[in-house]
Amino acid sequence: MTITSTTPSAGNSLYGGVTNRRVTVRDLASAKARGERWPMLTAYDALTARVFDEAGIPVLLVGDSAANVVYGYDTTLPVTMDELVPLTAAVSRSTQRALVVADLPFGSYQSSPQQALESASRFMKEGRAQAVKLEGGHAVAPQVELLVSAGIPVMAHLGLTPQSVNTLGGYRVQGRGEAAAGLLKDAKEMERAGAFAVVLECVPAEVAAQVTEQLSVPTVGIGAGPSTDAQVLVWQDMAGLSPKVAKFVKTYANLHETLRDAASAYADEVVNGTFPEERHSYTG
Repeated sequence: MTITSTTPSAGNSLYGGVTNRRVTVRDLASAKARGERWPMLTAYDALTARVFDEAGIPVLLVGDSAANVVYGYDTTLPVTMDELVPLTAAVSRSTQRALVVADLPFGSYQSSPQQALESASRFMKEGRAQAVKLEGGHAVAPQVELLVSAGIPVMAHLGLTPQSVNTLGGYRVQGRGEAAAGLLKDAKEMERAGAFAVVLECVPAEVAAQVTEQLSVPTVGIGAGPSTDAQVLVWQDMAGLSPKVAKFVKTYANLHETLRDAASAYADEVVNGTFPEERHSYTG
């Protein structure tokens, strides 16, 4: 596996650094201590996960966003453990360096810490993940505490939590005005409970900066401005494959157009009889 990097301290950095082992939560903590920002992407299959691993992305999230981009649901709510565990296993098997984080889906951890432990254990044993992610603040602190005590690293998720979209009243920015204090309180509670990182989604940039400054664990922004310790995007959004993206997404390619043009070119050659050519055929 070859990884290139433009960072001056590539030997010690998360992006493009050591390649002979997996990135660990300790590496993420060290990156925050030295002020290094790092990228995170979602991944749901072996081929793209391998590409991102080769690119040096240090953390890959098998997100419940698979509900939308893999299974075609309108929200993340319907996706199940049985649907996510095989995707996690595929990503884990096809990567060598990235820390693989599995997203606990709606209904798999909310009822009790024991339920959370059973679900997270499936991701660790069957999916071969190295960590799990769950949504919520103080209400899920007991779940975080039990998982961490059982040896399962936990990434917390605050702000816009898609699994709570119905109670939030839609996909809206969270943490504005007086709600900022509650967001900061929840972030500190997640840190106290043992979370190794906190995702901040759709949060005002100044609020995310304040949370990042006051936490000793890394923050991961998605629509939370430039001051978080890391950034995460759904890879299909980042690569221009999704038909519609949020304001916070920057697209770095246009795979929708590329794949459409490739499919059209293939179809034209089949219809016209120019594919397959002799060099694509076997002889007796």
